[in-house]
Amino acid sequence: MTEINRPIRSFVLRAGRMTAGQERGWSLGFPQYGLTASNGPLNWESSWESRGPRIVEIGFGMGDSLLAMAETSPRSRFLGIEVHTPGVGRLLGQALDRDVKNIRVYAEDAMVVLDQCIPKGSVDILQIFFPDPWHKKRHHKRRLIQPAFITKAAALLASGGRIHLATDWMPYAEDMLAVLEAEPTLRNTSDTGQYVPRPAWRPETKFERRGTKLGHGVRDLVFEKLDT
Repeated sequence: MTEINRPIRSFVLRAGRMTAGQERGWSLGFPQYGLTASNGPLNWESSWESRGPRIVEIGFGMGDSLLAMAETSPRSRFLGIEVHTPGVGRLLGQALDRDVKNIRVYAEDAMVVLDQCIPKGSVDILQIFFPDPWHKKRHHKRRLIQPAFITKAAALLASGGRIHLATDWMPYAEDMLAVLEAEPTLRNTSDTGQYVPRPAWRPETKFERRGTKLGHGVRDLVFEKLDT
């Protein structure tokens, strides 16, 4: 049987039962922090009180690093995109408890959000930390970081905006590097033409700690949008 070509998704849905705290995050936090694709294009100016850098994170998991960055940089505008409901609930609950005001969240497929909601040329940093590497070769077509996606993502960046990726799987890092290098509107910020040291402002994630314990080297890639 011929396999039907399906559009790449930014996620694999792993539904899970939410704790009481996560449920509270959903019920009380989403009205304050939540955005929906059905409401149309995002207005960066009216959706945040601050006017700082516009930072989008795809696949924030349980939200620990996104929350930490938002607390550290209260003037920046952070937009998280995640479909894992317990993770979204946890982030929203913690944002409420800590009175973090500069986060907004889409609990939807990132492809839909990128296509329908985020204006082109409006993002200062697009970050994706530890996306699923799909280790088996026959599953590589499911990887998020592919040429069509990077072209789409680069179009969303403001001039001088950056795409920041991180992975603890070296074969995926090499593949990411090749895909990014092939995008003509981006340039590598690495002095070596490959990877950059982990920036001090990027919190260490649980995936990073796990990868380090397993002996995996973590690689960060930061590419900048060229003037057009």
